[in-house]
Amino acid sequence: MYGGNVKNAVRMQALGVLVLLGAGLWTAGCKSAPPLTQAQALTLIQAKYDSTPATPYSIWVSDQGMQQGVKAKYWVGTKRYPNGYWADFNLTPDGKKVLKLASGGDVIQWRPDRPYDSHYAITVMPLASTPLKASDLGEVQNLGDDKTVVFNENVTLDALPSALKEMAHDPGNDLTTKRMATFTLVNGAWTVKSIE
Repeated sequence: MYGGNVKNAVRMQALGVLVLLGAGLWTAGCKSAPPLTQAQALTLIQAKYDSTPATPYSIWVSDQGMQQGVKAKYWVGTKRYPNGYWADFNLTPDGKKVLKLASGGDVIQWRPDRPYDSHYAITVMPLASTPLKASDLGEVQNLGDDKTVVFNENVTLDALPSALKEMAHDPGNDLTTKRMATFTLVNGAWTVKSIE
């Protein structure tokens, strides 16, 4: 009777050892993902932006911007219409050095619905590139096997002349956009999967 208890005890110990060994092998095969900090996420997002060719930022030019463009000598009025608020403006040589019209050509046909129409605007494209900069990251979140973070995408205007920077800060232009980056593990390291 005593021998049976010993045999059962030995069996239980052997079973316990097998369970522990099996658990150890299972956890050894499942490597945990490395952490992703906000600083690392910011570095990865900015590296993605820096590796992507910068494109010009389209500037929405309202009545205020038209006046700024005249003052900067980017365009000059060439014709005023009888209603008093329609006009044509030609790009100057100085204007052609720093921007182009989204509509093409070198004549701005200013045709608002009424005087001081705050909804009417044209779009100009600076010739200098406007790179993107990431800032103000939120907390890194888990999304299945991936991770996500919400952040601000900012248009960098450093390469633009001061008059175009001023126009870009006028109402109607959005220099900051809320984005979400998704990160995935590739060969044990976090990489940017997408930015939406």
